[in-house]
Amino acid sequence: MLNIKLVSWALGLWGAVTFIVCVIYGLVTPQSLHMHEFLEQILPAFKWLTWWGFLLGLAESFLYGVYAGMVYVPIYNTLKRRWAEG
Repeated sequence: MLNIKLVSWALGLWGAVTFIVCVIYGLVTPQSLHMHEFLEQILPAFKWLTWWGFLLGLAESFLYGVYAGMVYVPIYNTLKRRWAEG
């Protein structure tokens, strides 16, 4: 059985770290290789290279990860109980 709190926090932190890596990547690569347009499409109200946009994107990325954990764990646990051997 998976722990919903543990998995949700882990996925939330993974999402936040991934967002930070994407922003750093966007700062060190040429404009043509940026993903800022993609980030602006999937993160509501996110604006590239503003403090507000960065903080909002970080929070949204974390919350998307938490949401994934909160949806995934109950599904996994239900299927494990249903299909577990013996």
